[in-house]
Amino acid sequence: MLFKCKMCGGELQVEENQTVCECDYCGTRQTLPRLDNNRKNNLIDRANHFRRNNEFDKASSIYEQILAEDTTDAESYWSLVLCKYGIEYVDDPSTHKKISTVNRAQYTSIYDDDNYKMAIENADTSQKIIYEEEANTINNIQKGILEISSKEDPFDVFICYKETDNNGRRTQDSVLANDLYHQLTNEGFKVFFSRITLEDKLGQEYEPYIFAALNSAKVMVVLGTKPEYFNAVWVKNEWSRYLSIIKQTNGNKTLVPAYKDMDPYDLPEEFSHLQAQDMSKLGFMQDLIRGIKKLTEESKKKETAVVTNNISSSSSNTAPLIKRVFMFLEDGDFSSADEYCERVLDIDPENAEAYLGKLMSEMNVSRREDLKNSKTEITENNNFKKAVRFGSQDLKKELNSYNQYIVERKEKERLEKEEENKRH
Repeated sequence: MLFKCKMCGGELQVEENQTVCECDYCGTRQTLPRLDNNRKNNLIDRANHFRRNNEFDKASSIYEQILAEDTTDAESYWSLVLCKYGIEYVDDPSTHKKISTVNRAQYTSIYDDDNYKMAIENADTSQKIIYEEEANTINNIQKGILEISSKEDPFDVFICYKETDNNGRRTQDSVLANDLYHQLTNEGFKVFFSRITLEDKLGQEYEPYIFAALNSAKVMVVLGTKPEYFNAVWVKNEWSRYLSIIKQTNGNKTLVPAYKDMDPYDLPEEFSHLQAQDMSKLGFMQDLIRGIKKLTEESKKKETAVVTNNISSSSSNTAPLIKRVFMFLEDGDFSSADEYCERVLDIDPENAEAYLGKLMSEMNVSRREDLKNSKTEITENNNFKKAVRFGSQDLKKELNSYNQYIVERKEKERLEKEEENKRH
């Protein structure tokens, strides 16, 4: 039967029950889904088409549909992994082979992803080898992205827009975004504007900086003059990721849609709950800047309050309690440490040091650096999330560095185990 290569889209001739093949066009050895009926085959081809075109959300919904009918299809689980991490296969100029790039970096390691685990669980031996090889490649790329992004200064505003039209010409959206960028920077904001922020970077180097900006920016402005520009693949890739981050941070960030020369009802459905701004309205720029100022100032006040409470807060008097927390931790009295953390949080629910203390109590460690000895990643721990969410940039970098150490140690252990198994 005919099936399209998931790397290049070339036609593959595959046999029934075949799970691995090599593409005659791009030479890539790849895994195959379970091709057992025409309806499923068409769904897979459609999903792969969207994924190859970097429309990861559309592709994911179809893979989920396939798995709803067949919960044992390893390839569909793996395809969801590719969508989550935004994997794009591009030509390596030196070898002319397809190589992976990551367009949707995550703090979570691919090895801890539930869909990856299900892919490995349901794969046959040949599929499993390829999945593990690709996962190792993706994991190494992601580690590089996280390392670069952790060194970036935080942004206040992210401007999301379409830079060029289908003929490669600069769009009106780009000109409007440029005006907004300069007005915001003149007001003292640190702004992510791809035309300038990424001008000295190669395309494959964009993701670390986009990832850092998406996670640090307090406000995203998505502007456009045509419905199709709002839904352009890379524009949607940015704003959909930002909407996910908003959910993860319980609304501590804000997305502002801004339109011109179009009907606001033609904005993406995902924006229906947001207050859109008409750029043709008199005084739009001043109103937008005033709104951004208000949003970022409120956010900075929160951060300042958290930092102040971490160091000393005469009004709430949490500093002596925090001091007791870390004395209890030093003595190994984790129960008392946790109790005092709760007392701090009753006074100041956004105290990052208290969440750090609870994390250490839960993991039975007396020194914060011992968190890196955890057997599993700590990013999914609720106390870790809140310590990062409410903590200073220094605390966030420190905790993320511990988790990165865990990721690297686990990877090293995995490779050593593989080598040991090969020897036996």
